[in-house]
Amino acid sequence: MSSERVSVELCKGINGLDKVVLREVRGSSAEVYLYGGQVTSWKNDHGEELLFVSNKAIFKPPKAIRGGIPICFPQFASHGSLEQHGFARNRFWTIDNDPPPFPTNSSNKAFVDLILRPSEEDMKIWPHSYEFRLRVTLGSGGDLMLTSRIRNTNTDGKSFSFTFAYHTYFSVSDISEVRVEGLETLDYLDNLKEKQRFTEQGDAITFEFEVDKIYLSTPTKIAILDHEKKRTFVLRKDGLPDAVVWNPWDRKAKAMADFGDDEYKHMLCVEAAAVEKPITLKPGEEWRGRQELSAVPSSYCSGQLDPQRVLLGS
Repeated sequence: MSSERVSVELCKGINGLDKVVLREVRGSSAEVYLYGGQVTSWKNDHGEELLFVSNKAIFKPPKAIRGGIPICFPQFASHGSLEQHGFARNRFWTIDNDPPPFPTNSSNKAFVDLILRPSEEDMKIWPHSYEFRLRVTLGSGGDLMLTSRIRNTNTDGKSFSFTFAYHTYFSVSDISEVRVEGLETLDYLDNLKEKQRFTEQGDAITFEFEVDKIYLSTPTKIAILDHEKKRTFVLRKDGLPDAVVWNPWDRKAKAMADFGDDEYKHMLCVEAAAVEKPITLKPGEEWRGRQELSAVPSSYCSGQLDPQRVLLGS
């Protein structure tokens, strides 16, 4: 890996927490905190921040960091005795210096491999042995890729099941100017209506009030169009059949201590997820789930062109 092309640096972040900074030769960058294995920044080659992190985010364990890309594992939402969205997002991950080979070409890409294993305390609340490997990659065009590999390492012969989400907070200019394409006509579970099942009616999703929906059997590609910034985020996913769309709107925003009252206007969560049908692994089995994010000029919409062509044409 030639040093003038990419760089990977371990340094201190907010409150002295360790973070890894990935830089790509054209100027794009990403930051990953070892606390939570959480991406907290993704900037394009103009230095513009593409992810939302609240000004009131608390970078202090055991509180999860509000914004960026929290990882929800071993559950999305809250069931039983486990905390909301599981515990992966408020554990300290370690840098994995000896990962098994990833089936991806990593030349000319800045990346870091992290690993999470359960502590004795974790085993008390979720009695399963696992290895969770996460690779965060900044591609040569500034694309951001997260690849998760979760392996069941139980020695007692027991399977385990989990749900999962990359809880991605996109930075948007104004939520009322944003639309999401690729989820129209699909069924969704509405978390604001006790998870009742509905079918999406609009030809694109727009935002005028609180939204908290789990779209089912979604396509591998979703587009988030920010009209004011003339920017489209393209989310591609693999191994993650569902997609969560969330904006807390004003009342919920005011109720969250680590979220500014008006910040809901400048963020939107669209999350690659596996929620409806939990993933079950037998001992020795491994699951892989991947999310790739790119930001392209917003002449692109989901049904049209390959975004790579849009990038080349712009």
